Amino acid sequence: MSTESSDWEERIAAAWAAFGASTDDTEAGAGEFRALIDGLAAELPAGSPVAPFERASAFDSTGHSGKAVPLYQEALRLGLSGYRARRTKIQLSSSLRNMGRPEEGVALLEPELTAPSDELDDAVRACLALCLSSLGRDREGLALVLGALAPHLPRYQRSMANYAEALRVSE
Repeated sequence: MSTESSDWEERIAAAWAAFGASTDDTEAGAGEFRALIDGLAAELPAGSPVAPFERASAFDSTGHSGKAVPLYQEALRLGLSGYRARRTKIQLSSSLRNMGRPEEGVALLEPELTAPSDELDDAVRACLALCLSSLGRDREGLALVLGALAPHLPRYQRSMANYAEALRVSE
């Protein structure tokens, strides 16, 4: 796959930043945003896995999980890798959960628990916890969330980590 230019990356980042700062929550505003992302994605080479990822993210972020899922799956099928692949798994899992398919979300995210660590680790755990909760596995989900939260606390880190482990062990 050819890599995206830094200019393209800056433009896609700017589009997402503008969307995040927007107060226009109308479907018309969402449609304009999706059209902007679609136009940027169309600039990518044919077969680029980044294009369906960006399109999926735009659908997902505007409340259309059902349209996002096949695009996320296409991005992974086309060989999306690295940071965007991990984001895809998180976002796809969330969309699958929203569509009543949390078991598929768990299957996607459990391997991410042992993947090389990065800034998305806590997002993996949070989304996995939601999927687990949707499956009635609340204690397991709570253990994940407490374990992810513990390192960020100014105090009680050891206690929260121990509580998380106790929840995991007592299942």
